[in-house]
Amino acid sequence: MAFGIKRNDITEWKQKIDNGEIAFITHYWLDDRFPDCDTVTKVGSNDLRQLAEWGARYGLKREWIHIRKDGYSHYDLLGEKQCEILEKEGIVNKLVRK
Repeated sequence: MAFGIKRNDITEWKQKIDNGEIAFITHYWLDDRFPDCDTVTKVGSNDLRQLAEWGARYGLKREWIHIRKDGYSHYDLLGEKQCEILEKEGIVNKLVRK
């Protein structure tokens, strides 16, 4: 279940993707499959090759991309990997704790 995110944040994320950028959005998220995680960062792109190449730099597999028909395909980053990647990307996010 996703929560704590504003429509404007989603719109901005989608606009960046539409402009060919790698876009990041983080929000609160609860899922019983991941009891130690309370946030998720979605890293999206409308260019699957670009997204897979970006992910490969961080050890993410192409098959982990959530391919969406609407063009907003993305990786979901959770836990330690989420923290590691956001730090390396220079993204400070108050929702993500170490």
